[in-house]
Amino acid sequence: MVDVQTFIERAILQIRKEAGNEKVVMALSGGVDSSVCAALAARAIGDRLVPIYVDTGLMRKDETRRISELFGEMNLHVVGAADEFFAALAGITDPEAKRRAIGEKFIRVFEREAERTGARHLLQGTIYPDRIESEGGIKSHHNVGGMPLEIDFDRVIEPLADLYKDEVREVAGGLGLPVEIQHRMPFPGPGLAVRVLGEVTREKIAIVREANAIVENELIEAFRPWQCFAALLGQGTGVKGDVRLHGWIVAVRAVSSRDGMTADPLLLPYDVLSRIESRITAEIPGVSRVVYDLTPKPPATIEYE
Repeated sequence: MVDVQTFIERAILQIRKEAGNEKVVMALSGGVDSSVCAALAARAIGDRLVPIYVDTGLMRKDETRRISELFGEMNLHVVGAADEFFAALAGITDPEAKRRAIGEKFIRVFEREAERTGARHLLQGTIYPDRIESEGGIKSHHNVGGMPLEIDFDRVIEPLADLYKDEVREVAGGLGLPVEIQHRMPFPGPGLAVRVLGEVTREKIAIVREANAIVENELIEAFRPWQCFAALLGQGTGVKGDVRLHGWIVAVRAVSSRDGMTADPLLLPYDVLSRIESRITAEIPGVSRVVYDLTPKPPATIEYE
């Protein structure tokens, strides 16, 4: 386990040393990793920190509004880039190609913001499991293996690169971050794009966003999972209102874990699963079928792509 106060002191010194006298653009998603980075950097370099939230169009329901509320006092700059991300993903079906396209688009947006603000460094919340999975070929995280080889930054600063998720949460507590942030459920950097199998379109994202919101609403408070979400698998035949429907198949996933490196499915009560199915098929017209994923990690990963 990490010695929280010692880590905080060292991380502040690391950021201050690596930033020098330059401004630093920061990728702030609102998750615990980037929030801890923001808190550390604010202590280290003050107003030379330029926090950027990129609205990719791939975020959870009401996410942009909530992040703006939580981090408004940090002079957070929200960049609306949905059109750019959907254009970058058009026609791509391979999961790794998706992650690379998203990683490159993120970098280009941050490069543009750095030029606008005069920043020369990029700060991001990469943690140890991101590095393990990217370097081990399991999947490319958008902030590690998914990053382009050529970037227009003098330095990428990653103060959390040796920590596991549970250790980051401890540091969040040591920094006095709100409980909502400290225990926020992980959300993938590429967003809902990795919860859509095949090509990413606005229609598919809209469907999986609504399904995801239903799953979170039903499970987070009642069961406190490490992670829970909905994913869009493809289409299958169904019947709605006595009419045949070739509708979408939604998979529900809920797991327990300590650090995200391994995970076990939650054995949810049948009445809970039935209620989730009923809500998804009733509230989202294009969905014809809902399934529950019982696969642990390994052999599966937590996310679908």
